[in-house]
Amino acid sequence: MSNDAIRLDISDGLGRITMARPKKHNAFDDGLIADLTDAFEAAAGDKGVRVVLLAGEGKSFSSGADLGWMQRMADYSDAENLEDARKLARMMRVLNELPRPTIARVQGAAFGGGVGLVAACDIAIASEAASFCLSEARLGLIPSVISPYVVEAIGVRAARRYFQTAERFNASEAHALGLVHEVVPRERLDSRLDELVSQLLANGPQAMAGSKDLIRLVACDPVDDDMVEATARRIADIRATDEGREGVRAFLEKRRPAWRMTKEV
Repeated sequence: MSNDAIRLDISDGLGRITMARPKKHNAFDDGLIADLTDAFEAAAGDKGVRVVLLAGEGKSFSSGADLGWMQRMADYSDAENLEDARKLARMMRVLNELPRPTIARVQGAAFGGGVGLVAACDIAIASEAASFCLSEARLGLIPSVISPYVVEAIGVRAARRYFQTAERFNASEAHALGLVHEVVPRERLDSRLDELVSQLLANGPQAMAGSKDLIRLVACDPVDDDMVEATARRIADIRATDEGREGVRAFLEKRRPAWRMTKEV
């Protein structure tokens, strides 16, 4: 997949999705939202993709809403506004539920919806030069459709501050809040991603997908009889898969499992 706004490059198990609007700081508009949704779904549906890396071309990761898009929205009817918001909400959900490990490569500014993209990825690695802002309140808006992912990442207490102040914070603060997992020097960003992608490619693809689904199951519900039974059933089921059997055999035979791959970003 390649167009003016998005590139999807697939090679050796890695699907790299690049927002390619550097002059616009990879800001969202309805076209970029549709293209991102298509790219996420294409990656999810491609059996050759084992890991998804989301990146932004140029200085910024994503600066939030595009000014031209906001100008068009000002003239939308209630129904048009709702439909537009639903498309953004669907794009975030598709990313959040993508059945592959997802990594955000945050080299620069991530504002507004850009923060939502970071939060919806499984792993986020930021350059020391990255900056973040939940900027919606400055525009008289709220970070509504990204809120489930951002609140999950940074917690309710931090969200109560940053949703309302709309203040900018740096990569170190993003790390302290839990929005990003690691902060590295700018020149180290891609080599660190190489390492991380290679580590993920060494793992069982079904096991990683099952782990993502398991987290959704156990994150909020109580540890009751149903939960205990559901978790027991899941480990029993995956033990019986070809991947589960191969993993155990490879471990006992002290060899690499058949699925293992290596890849540089």
